[in-house]
Amino acid sequence: MCFAADPQMGTWNLNEAKSKITPGTLKNTHVVYSGMLGQMKVTSDGIDANSKPVHLEWSGRFDGKDYPVAGDPNSDTRSYTKVNDRTLTTTAKKNGKVTVTGQIVVSADGKSRTVTLNGTSPKGKKFNNVVVYDKQ
Repeated sequence: MCFAADPQMGTWNLNEAKSKITPGTLKNTHVVYSGMLGQMKVTSDGIDANSKPVHLEWSGRFDGKDYPVAGDPNSDTRSYTKVNDRTLTTTAKKNGKVTVTGQIVVSADGKSRTVTLNGTSPKGKKFNNVVVYDKQ
């Protein structure tokens, strides 16, 4: 039996021209989704609100449960829920309080993904980012 590859998996690079990112919020420029035996790993590199480099790592399952995230100034846990083959929802929390919610949708052709995030920055600023990534 052959299973279709998960369209979320792979390496994604920020398409800044197509994105709308609120100034002063985290900007992930390179994101990698990988998985083995149902366990997922998400790593990302980018810049924080002060233009300093950041590296985030999250491991867990796309089951809606909170798993620790390292390197994110805005959260210490994150959850992902698989809605369908091309869509995930995500919730980030800091000290148990929701800081960011969002949706991650891979295009029908699998060549891009759009991440819509709503939340509050570590400095208390509300944001609504629409971030587009191209598959590498």
